[in-house]
Amino acid sequence: MAFFTRGAVALSMVATLWGGGAVQAQDDGLTRLGIVQIFDNDWFGMPVGDRYDRWRTGAYQVSGFWGQDDWDGTLPYAPFDLIEFRFRGEIIAPDNLAAPAAGDRHYAPILSFGAATHFDYRGLEVSAGADLVLTGEQTGLMDVHDGIHRTFGGADVDLSDFMVEDGVYLNATLEGGRTFDWGNNQVRPFVEAQAGFENLVRVGADLRLGSYDPDSLLIRDATTGQRIVAVPGESVGGWSFTLGADAAYVESSVLLPDTGPAHEDMRYRVRGGVGHGYGPADFFYGVTYLSEEFEGQDEGQLVGTLSLMLRF
Repeated sequence: MAFFTRGAVALSMVATLWGGGAVQAQDDGLTRLGIVQIFDNDWFGMPVGDRYDRWRTGAYQVSGFWGQDDWDGTLPYAPFDLIEFRFRGEIIAPDNLAAPAAGDRHYAPILSFGAATHFDYRGLEVSAGADLVLTGEQTGLMDVHDGIHRTFGGADVDLSDFMVEDGVYLNATLEGGRTFDWGNNQVRPFVEAQAGFENLVRVGADLRLGSYDPDSLLIRDATTGQRIVAVPGESVGGWSFTLGADAAYVESSVLLPDTGPAHEDMRYRVRGGVGHGYGPADFFYGVTYLSEEFEGQDEGQLVGTLSLMLRF
């Protein structure tokens, strides 16, 4: 019963966010541009992925986009002329779900609800957002995780005594980047800062190969850093290939509290992917290496990413 209660609360918050955002967008005369879904899971990294259901084991995000005008391949110059409303859920787990080691990271289910604006500031591509983040048993995600395991014959998931505490946090994110054309390819260095839920600063770069849809709007997946097509440009159709890497200095994280292992000061991500567009849709698949995030983690991991973008 507790699961259904928490699930109802979560769905109510999603409906409020999306419904309220859509109403506000309509009141402001904004045009609905499209929707994208992003899935992260270590199973998606097959045949080279971890497939151990541990650490950054799974995440799902859905984002909807509204703009003052139809997307023409360029960011607006004013903040809030292009708005993203987003919902995200993630499960972070210890290495062993049945009997976690004392020095492993705590089980951390996460739900977040928020919005971001994307705009051009003097040639700098800016994404600025804020999210309400819920952690712990109140999210109901452990029950979902346990239900999936029971359905597919996995071990029961009951880590109530090995879980981060219930909490509610306001998290702010800010990214600035600049795209440089290199023949039919694009190189984009970026800097990102995050404060509230996890406090960190990140620098990196992404390379996009091929001439497919260079005017699309791309957003960054929070777990892997993969750049995902969110709104297509005019050149829909064909293939794109991406490579990227970044490094982050982590000041603190509620996902690694004092009751567990200390966080690593530095995190690294290396990623690659392929996208294919057809008509009003774009499909993406990528694999990312994530370095160790806490002291005592004996190795990094590989996580796969799938996404589906639809333009209304």
